[in-house]
Amino acid sequence: MGLKKAAVLPTIIIKEEDREPLKQWQKQSGIKIHIWHVFYDQAFGISLDEAESLFSRGLIGPTIQTFQAPGGATTKKAIYKIYYRYAYPLGDATEEPSLVSAYIEDKNGHILPYVKFDGGKLELRKEAIEVLDSL
Repeated sequence: MGLKKAAVLPTIIIKEEDREPLKQWQKQSGIKIHIWHVFYDQAFGISLDEAESLFSRGLIGPTIQTFQAPGGATTKKAIYKIYYRYAYPLGDATEEPSLVSAYIEDKNGHILPYVKFDGGKLELRKEAIEVLDSL
């Protein structure tokens, strides 16, 4: 689709392990699910049905990602990274968040540093309101 396989751009992520439970819940409840992903300064959304269509048509394939637990254990999981251009715009930052350093310390004294967002404001776009109204 014109993008390099390793292109760095906003994506909406769905874990393989979450797909069946989400589809079952949507089917049983009759309520359509939309997945939203918020970034530093913008946000995107996609319906579960549209995501599944992208997977079945081979437009988005799984990526194996390694997750590390606070105890040091690692797990490999399949995830789907849906490029933002397949999604609808959800919102834009009206106030930027601050980047704050943080860490998790496990029972063995291992420290896992990370950065988290603090504060900020996101304004929903007209397109997102229209999607919600259509549901």
